[in-house]
Amino acid sequence: MIAVLREGNREDFVLCVTEEQNLVKKLVALSTRERIRDIRDLPMSCEEKKHIRWVVDSQAVKGNKRLCQCGYSIRSVRQTLELWQGIMKEIGGKFGTSVLSYFLFLKWLLMFNIFSFLVNFGFITIPLLVYDPLPSIPPNVSFRGLEILTGAGYFNYTVMYYGSYSNETLVGLVEYNMQLAYFFTIAVYMVLCGIALILSMASSFKTNYVLAAPASSGAWQLLCSWDFNITNERAVRQRKNNLRESLSEKAQRELLTLSEKLKHFGVYLGCWLLSTGLAVGCGASIYYLCDAAGRSLLREAETLLVPFVVSLMNLVVPLFYSLFYKFEHYSSQRRQIYALVVRNVLLRMSILAVLCYYWMNVVARTYSCWESVVGQALYRLVIFDFLFLMLGSFFGEFLSKVIGTTLLPSLGVPEFDIARNVLELIYAQTLAWIGIYFSPLLPAIQIVKFFILFYLKKVSLTQNCQPPRRTGRAAQMQTTFIALLFFPFFVGALSMVAYTAWRLTPSEQCGPFRGLNNTFSVVGVWMDDLEEIPGSQWVVWIYQNVIRSEIFYFLITLIILVIIYMFWQVTKGRKELICLLKQQIVNVSLNIINRTLNMSLIECIFGNMYITFGVLVDSDCPSYYSSVFFDVPPRRGKTSPSCWTSSRTSRSLSLTNPS
Repeated sequence: MIAVLREGNREDFVLCVTEEQNLVKKLVALSTRERIRDIRDLPMSCEEKKHIRWVVDSQAVKGNKRLCQCGYSIRSVRQTLELWQGIMKEIGGKFGTSVLSYFLFLKWLLMFNIFSFLVNFGFITIPLLVYDPLPSIPPNVSFRGLEILTGAGYFNYTVMYYGSYSNETLVGLVEYNMQLAYFFTIAVYMVLCGIALILSMASSFKTNYVLAAPASSGAWQLLCSWDFNITNERAVRQRKNNLRESLSEKAQRELLTLSEKLKHFGVYLGCWLLSTGLAVGCGASIYYLCDAAGRSLLREAETLLVPFVVSLMNLVVPLFYSLFYKFEHYSSQRRQIYALVVRNVLLRMSILAVLCYYWMNVVARTYSCWESVVGQALYRLVIFDFLFLMLGSFFGEFLSKVIGTTLLPSLGVPEFDIARNVLELIYAQTLAWIGIYFSPLLPAIQIVKFFILFYLKKVSLTQNCQPPRRTGRAAQMQTTFIALLFFPFFVGALSMVAYTAWRLTPSEQCGPFRGLNNTFSVVGVWMDDLEEIPGSQWVVWIYQNVIRSEIFYFLITLIILVIIYMFWQVTKGRKELICLLKQQIVNVSLNIINRTLNMSLIECIFGNMYITFGVLVDSDCPSYYSSVFFDVPPRRGKTSPSCWTSSRTSRSLSLTNPS
């Protein structure tokens, strides 16, 4: 083209420009790799290829810029519409990622309850309301306001509880089997929740444990532990001081003697025995309290005693557990948090286990519509748990700030207790999972509860708390909380619902499963109806020969175990490969250092000289040397080369060169 311009031939110039434009259009449509390859193969000079490449790149950038701007606009709109996006950024900027993880966890649980409410309301409640819009409420029953706390009375005759749902096939534009709808809606929701929890737990574990570097070393704390989410100046200064104190404590930590180890073991054992005894005692007292309160169930006010005591235990006993750290003196903050988490889990699981045992063995045999009675008990637990969460924010955070700033300034402003608050969320979600069978609209109460709780905790955090002084890796803590949510809480709730559907006899006078031996019998009745429909025999065959076969579940379990073993072997092989690659990097580095030293050894060959190699061993791969240092003292009257730095470590290899 340049040659054509020099010759001044106008027709050839126009033709060349047209060909160039067509070529540019063709190249712009290609990928970057194909574009470079095609430009390289063009029968042109280097100068003309550079010109073509410059034109193509300029047009590609224009197109990419438009796409990027469109993508940025869509992303901006999505972030604007995303729930609590601005508040999340504000919390992360002032208090860091560890505190932000609590609010992200709360938002994640809120999505669970929104999905549950939409599914239950759409497939169970709306068909019943369309078929029978007016509930059959006795004339002597009216709304008095106390039902908001007790869940009994007027609410007992609405679609809030199990007993108000019909066992008939609703006839309208289409036939709608309420028994199948109720059973499969609850079953599919629980299965989807389990799958979502497993996938979230696996993804978080892979990201924060398998792929992430170890967080226990001082090098990680020094180089990688900074929380770049923090933007508040005060929080930045406090984070610097906390990091400096943590590194200083780790550097000055001394090994304990045998007597000190025995003393610490005795303190640990005593604290664990005391905490376990408290959990067992709370569970036993709840059982006897339920037995006493069950005799006066007709008096609504007395039904509030059990949820009041349960919520009071969940508030007071964890505060008592938090005092144990003054005696235990754990070597790391992570161990202290995990100990507190395990104790709170034991407390809440013991209380829930006792309540479930009482409902399935006493209530199910005593009351004619026992499912609604259990639903009312769970409703009261959810309401009182919310009330005590608000009281906990007031007494646990506001009063602590007042005491720490006015009466006892040495205590200072309280920190936001992440572990305790997350366990409160897990406990609240467990109540919703257990209650979904007995009260299909209980997730609606949970949605309102979590909405109010989010803003309540946000205000309490910003007004009463300071950023945490010592924080671990927030992402790993979040993985732990998801694992706790799955096991034992979700597994326990699923076991409760499955036992109710498989073993207990439904009420004869109320509910969609009246007249059946158990809830799962509705599937057998459905299969009997399908046998009479032509062309549906294959569904019946699958149900009888596959789903009800023990061999099928044995094969499924065997396949899952084989897949897990294969993935474990692949992960193990990748770790070994990483260690080998790290070792190769070290070998190459040592070869380069040896070549450099050979040049210096010629100069120092006749002097007294020793070289010390120090290595820092990686905790994941002992054979990997992350860095190499050497120390060469100068000869008398001479200075050492400037590239040599002095460093001594506990592991060294001395090489002495004789004079």
